[in-house]
Amino acid sequence: MNWSKTAWQASSSIYEQIIKMPFIQELIEGTLDQEKFKFYIGQDSLYLADFGRALSLIAARAHTTAHALEFLRFAEGAVVVEQALHTGYFQKYGIVEDVPISPTCQHYTNYLLSQAALEQVEVAMAAVLPCFWIYKEVGDYIYQQPQQENNPYQEWINTYAGEEFGAIVTRAINICDEVAERCTPAQQQAMTEAFLAANKLEWMFWDSAWRLESWPV
Repeated sequence: MNWSKTAWQASSSIYEQIIKMPFIQELIEGTLDQEKFKFYIGQDSLYLADFGRALSLIAARAHTTAHALEFLRFAEGAVVVEQALHTGYFQKYGIVEDVPISPTCQHYTNYLLSQAALEQVEVAMAAVLPCFWIYKEVGDYIYQQPQQENNPYQEWINTYAGEEFGAIVTRAINICDEVAERCTPAQQQAMTEAFLAANKLEWMFWDSAWRLESWPV
């Protein structure tokens, strides 16, 4: 069994919890409170900016030119999506440009940046993988449910359930499997632990939007 299958099996309970979250269920129904979606989009924009930086750091540390180029493309994609949020959802929902970062978003981005800069590069690759993989799986799950007519969040659903995004996710998974083959069992375990940690942070990110999380006064 390759590394990605083992890692996904280890994290499957987290994914099952994510798709049952009220944020996801109300997104499917089109009944999600607009303020919660706006909060999510604002934090996602902040997240993607640092996610792109983490991907660039990994690209600089990759052992092969092919992997370096792929991660540079991933980083470019994160920047493009972040800019699209500003020109699309930010304008549509009147989201302010200087959104304050939430505790969970700051924790998640700091985790990814530290992994990208300081950990073994294979471990860093595993740490950023859930942002690709979880979103693809959640997008597919949502798309497989009965679609509500005039769902205000249908555009977001279509983005993460599309074939183009699926191809990106497949490339990211394949790279992790390729590098894992050259790792020791202990190093592969470190990859899995980083993957699990980021999966938990994905759950926390959705939950923070549901709670409209803020810093203590």
